[in-house]
Formats: sequence, structure tokens, C-alpha cells
Amino acid sequence: MSIQNRYEFLFLFDCENGNPNGDPDAGNSPRIDPEDMHGLVSDVAIKRRVRNFIQTSFDNQAPNSIFIEHATNLNKPITKAHEITGGAPTGGANRGQVNAAKDWMCQTFFDVRTFGAVMSTGANAGQVRGPVQFSFARSVDPILPMDVSITRMAVAEKVTGVKTAADYEKWENEQEEDKLRTMGRKALIPYGLYVAKGFISANLAKGTGFSDKDLTSLWDALLNMYDHDRSASKGMMSCRGLYVFKHVGTDSDSNQRIKQAMLGCAPAHKLLDKGAIVDIVRKSVTSARSFSDYEVTIHRDRLPAGVELLTP
Repeated sequence: MSIQNRYEFLFLFDCENGNPNGDPDAGNSPRIDPEDMHGLVSDVAIKRRVRNFIQTSFDNQAPNSIFIEHATNLNKPITKAHEITGGAPTGGANRGQVNAAKDWMCQTFFDVRTFGAVMSTGANAGQVRGPVQFSFARSVDPILPMDVSITRMAVAEKVTGVKTAADYEKWENEQEEDKLRTMGRKALIPYGLYVAKGFISANLAKGTGFSDKDLTSLWDALLNMYDHDRSASKGMMSCRGLYVFKHVGTDSDSNQRIKQAMLGCAPAHKLLDKGAIVDIVRKSVTSARSFSDYEVTIHRDRLPAGVELLTP
């Protein structure tokens, strides 16, 4: 059964001496808001890490396979959906065939159930609006993008006329040692604490079958995904907090309370705005260089009626 409650959440994570999300249009420099120099991390980058964690946790097996998988053609699973459901794998599907293929995709792929997908790029399996969405994450304070020089003690030069390993060895022996090194660049920030806002719709979950079990897997992914996604470019990235607002309703009538829980008992901004419930303040340090330089305060007394605060 799909989830019966609406949720919003704040996801805190930080990056130490790394690049949390490079911008391809800026030489892969860390993303920033140019007006105030606060760091940004795209919703796509966060979803990618969730997908990677789920794929690792469940060995990419149904019902927790990943649709948007690294280096694959998305039309392959869409075509397979039509083949399994007796649809139209070569195109021209009618509404019933599209819906059957769409249902199979939702049942098979965690990220389709969770984030939705456009599945009309080949054999048409329709479009799905996912119940879980993220905002761009924004750093609590301005960040300092840095571009540092690095030295690689080798080259990767394609040499004209060289065809065999022995030819490459002969060429190496003929070069000056200094010419067998190259210089490179590395983009990073010394430190940044980021906050992403998340939204989970119980109404949209009915259309994909996003269940409480899927919700638990999502929380697990957010809490642990950076520990399974290490790279030299990312530095030290860690989850520093997950604050979940669950709408439960207030009405004495059970049927009305169920409706309230699905529709929600308060606007999202009253739960997620800076300082509304969760307050993040930098301590009296000039420049933050670790999570210990911040203080997080939870004001449970400010919770609207019918909303619970969970910390999975």
C-alpha cells in the first residue's frame, strides 16, 4: 500500500576540502549563487547518490532496480516493459498498453516510484510524476571556491607512429624526465554546510505505489549514501542531519484525520524556512571549517498542530 501521510524534510550535509557539485559550464568549479556566493548543490546530484545507494543495497534487483542507471540506454527497459506486458515494443501503443507498461516500470524500478520519469523516449510507457522531490541545496554561509594546481607524475600522450608497448618504452627513454609530467587543476571548497529541502506527496504516491518500505529505504539512502560514494574530488562529504515533518492530522473523526494526513496540516514554508523549526547558527568563528562550528537547535514548541517531527 502507498504511504498515507504527507512529509517534508530538511537534509543537512557538508563537504570538507572537496567539490560537492561541479558546474560543467564553469570549468567544473563548485556551484555558487553569484549574488551572495552561497554554495549550491543540484537536486539531480542528490538523486544520483540516492540511486547509487539503492542500487548497491539491493544489487539492482526488482522491485528496487534503478531505471536511470549509469551509462545505459533508457529505451532498453521501456522496450522490455512492453515485451513483458504484451504491449507495443516498436511503438504505436494504445492507452491500455501504455498504462500496463507504466505500471510494470513503477513496480520494477525504485527511482520511477520515487522520483518519477519521462518514459516516452522510445516505446511509449507514459510519464510518471514522482512523489519525492528535492530543492537545490544551499550552503548556510558563503563558500570560497578554490582552484589549486596539481602535478601528475606521468603523461597520457598519444604519440604519432607508436603502435606497441615496446615503441612507447623506447619513446619514454628518449624524453627528458621533466617532459614526462603534466600539470592539472583541482576545484574545491575548504568547507560548506548545505541544507536541502524535500517534499513527499501521499497523493502522488498512490499513482506510483511508493510505500512505507520505499520511504524507509529513502531515509537509509540519505543517511548513508555519502559513505558509499567516496571520490578524490568530493573530499569528505557527510550527512549531518535529517529532520522529517510528518503530517498526521488533528480531527477527532478518523476518516477526516486520514484526509488531513494526506493533504497536510501546515504549509511547507512554515516547517522548512530558516529558523522556523530547525535553526542553524554559526558559532563565533570567522570562517567555519567543520560541522562543530555550527549549532543546530530544534524548536519543537513551534510545530503546528497535526505535524510530528521525526529524526530517522
